[in-house]
Amino acid sequence: MSVPLLKIGAVLSTMAMVTNWMSQTLPSLVGLNGTTISRGGTSERIVSALYPSPEEGWQIYSSDQDPDGKCLCTVVAPAQNMCSRDPRSRQLRQLMEKVQNITQSMEVLDLRTYRDLQYVRDTENLMKTVDGKLKTASDNPRSLNPKSFQELKDKMTQLLPLLPVLEQYKADASMILRLRDEVRNLSLVLMAIQEEMGAYDYEELRQRVLLLETRLHSCMQKLGCGKLTGVSNPITVRASGSRFGSWMTDTMIPSSDNRVWSMDGYFKGRRVLEFRTMADFKIGLNFVQHLLPHPWAGTGHVVYNGSLFYNKYQSNIIIKYHFRSRSVLVQRSLSGAGYNNTFPYSWGGWSDIDLMADENGLWAVYTTIPNAGNIVISRLDPQSLEVQQTWDTGFPKRSAGEAFMICGTLYVTNSHLAGAKIYFAYYTNTSTYEYTDIPFHNQYSHISMMDYNPRDRVLYTWNNGHQVMYNVTLFQVIKTSDD
Repeated sequence: MSVPLLKIGAVLSTMAMVTNWMSQTLPSLVGLNGTTISRGGTSERIVSALYPSPEEGWQIYSSDQDPDGKCLCTVVAPAQNMCSRDPRSRQLRQLMEKVQNITQSMEVLDLRTYRDLQYVRDTENLMKTVDGKLKTASDNPRSLNPKSFQELKDKMTQLLPLLPVLEQYKADASMILRLRDEVRNLSLVLMAIQEEMGAYDYEELRQRVLLLETRLHSCMQKLGCGKLTGVSNPITVRASGSRFGSWMTDTMIPSSDNRVWSMDGYFKGRRVLEFRTMADFKIGLNFVQHLLPHPWAGTGHVVYNGSLFYNKYQSNIIIKYHFRSRSVLVQRSLSGAGYNNTFPYSWGGWSDIDLMADENGLWAVYTTIPNAGNIVISRLDPQSLEVQQTWDTGFPKRSAGEAFMICGTLYVTNSHLAGAKIYFAYYTNTSTYEYTDIPFHNQYSHISMMDYNPRDRVLYTWNNGHQVMYNVTLFQVIKTSDD
């Protein structure tokens, strides 16, 4: 009975080696098919990557010359993960999934075999007793009286549960043979991939990819701002907390702060969880707790340059709370702003005042009675919280599901439920607006927070107890002059 255990141990060891090899090899395969192009200008040369589509990376949309003969190039900024579409990478990921499935099957088989073997060992004394009685009856048939026969029959009845265990062993032996064949097939595929990869110097390719990514980030900084043209499919980071809440990273540019903050609930809350990194947030580990001196209202909080900006419960007061010192640096009333569900978003939740940040700084989105319930945008001084400038968008706030700022433009969704889309845009640089039609997938059907982070150019959302991200596509123009 110990032979299947030996087989399982050997196969599990093989699985571990294959998984380890794939985990080391897979990262180096990212972005092998990218090519580069260049567009020359009169005084500057910008190099970017050309990919098959905007979903996969930087895409040259069109090019032209201005009246002075300077080169103008229009590009569509990509979604994230620009270098993850290599076919070998996909093939290896599929193989890794198969390896993990086989490993799980082997672990279940190992556990069951160990359990059944223990049962067989426990019945060993009973089997010896039955064997002894049968031998006695065989040697001396006259000793088999009705009483001893009944005892033997009872002992045999106790052994009956062993039959399905032995049948399971037969089935497990077949499974081991099938898994062995699958491992052989995986080995052949891996050998073929390894032979194909032998023609490449992957360390050199890895360095080229890193250099390309550096150039792309540099290009992104040169690009500056753009117009939102698309939103990617949702990326679920974690499922935690209640139906309503908010989560965020620091929106200050530039910043090396990788902390993540989570605030569960939409009113009377005071507990803020601070995670060291996004990886820690995903698994819910390595966090500290901040207990705010005043409770919050709504989910429109934002972290900007190491401080949390939030609306104080039952007031139109904005509080700036500094995480490092665990103290309130400043608080100020947002004059005339409605609160206590006077002018919330369509989902309610004390969402009267929504604070946000983009490439242009810190903003407050709210409504006042003189503005008849229409959305008002105010740019705030991050130090004093004084209002620097205000715009009346003319869009009724109760008709909005959520809103966020990108490059000084307020984008408004028409619902917080399934089927929502980005329906309205207000441009603060020109004080004009337009109706848009930018769909996005509301996967969990109830968004209670939606904010843009200009550092990584993604949307953070809290969707029915799920923390979700969306990549955005911005329409931008590259000018190759120094102006």
